[in-house]
Amino acid sequence: MEDLEEILFEEFENYSYAMEYYLPESELEEKVHLGVVHWISVGLYCLAFVLGIPGNAIVIWFTGFKWKKTVATLWFLNLAIADFIFVLFLPLYISYVAMNFHWPFGIWLCKANSFIAQLNMFASVFFLTVISLDRYVHLVHPALSHRHRTLKNSLIVIILVWFLASLIGGPALYFRDTVELHNHTLCYNNFHENDLDLRLMRHHALTWMKFIIGYLFPLITMSICYSCLIFQVKKRSILISSKHFWTVLAVVIAFLICWTPYHLFSIWELMMHHNSYFSQMLQAGIPLSTGLAFLNSCLNPILYVLISKKFQVRFRASVAEILKYTLWEVSCSGTVSEQVRSSETKNLCLMETAQ
Repeated sequence: MEDLEEILFEEFENYSYAMEYYLPESELEEKVHLGVVHWISVGLYCLAFVLGIPGNAIVIWFTGFKWKKTVATLWFLNLAIADFIFVLFLPLYISYVAMNFHWPFGIWLCKANSFIAQLNMFASVFFLTVISLDRYVHLVHPALSHRHRTLKNSLIVIILVWFLASLIGGPALYFRDTVELHNHTLCYNNFHENDLDLRLMRHHALTWMKFIIGYLFPLITMSICYSCLIFQVKKRSILISSKHFWTVLAVVIAFLICWTPYHLFSIWELMMHHNSYFSQMLQAGIPLSTGLAFLNSCLNPILYVLISKKFQVRFRASVAEILKYTLWEVSCSGTVSEQVRSSETKNLCLMETAQ
């Protein structure tokens, strides 16, 4: 039994959550409570999927296929791609949690799913950071922006962002593993089976790396950029709409709400190697904080793009153009008999097409 608990404690994203299946009968009340948390977290995952797929798909469609390629549209396109790929793979994780942490998809999909999740989660965070830097330079230092804010340089930054995100997500391909326990197959981080010190060192190193590079640095960068932006706006009377100000504030608040609990519980999780006193709180907190982190991927297109006045204008114009073209095609097609009887109308349509 001790070996079983030791293995489960090593499961990074939900090891403490899986412990509920091996609690004593005297702790039935805690099991009921954790069951409620279990389904609340599943609801958060489903909400992130339902909202994230259409929201990010809309952004990808317009920024990638309908609008002119600019530096700003490239940022938003890659941010939406990162969020879209992440939420696209959420059904695997939802199924895993809904089946009481039983992973029937095999070891390679266990590795791939974890890698893709971390790759796109952190790529999303990094693109949020890049957007904050870009907005600050573009509005406060227009001369510098004019010289260096080019499509070529932005493509280099995009490649670097995806490369850094892949480095952070890379360990999942090596450490992620599956294990059979009581007719359950767990997908967990196998840092080492026998060497406890090495296991602890790897767990600490990866957790702190993700916290510093994937949370602390982006948070500090966004806070400094937006604080300086607001200060310069007031000092130099740079024109900026109140709606843009509230969008900026909403982005920082959303980042704090979505990511702070995730990283705090990840750090707190490290204490479980030495003290299991707070295990019940961790069992409730880890899945909920993970769900909040997932929600950030569906909030990004809403906060950064969909509530932008410029995006709304361009979105309505694009939709109107699509509807106009669709209705024109319908009016120029019709049934075969209608086409025979309405040859003059058809010829008129063909003449308009030629123009």
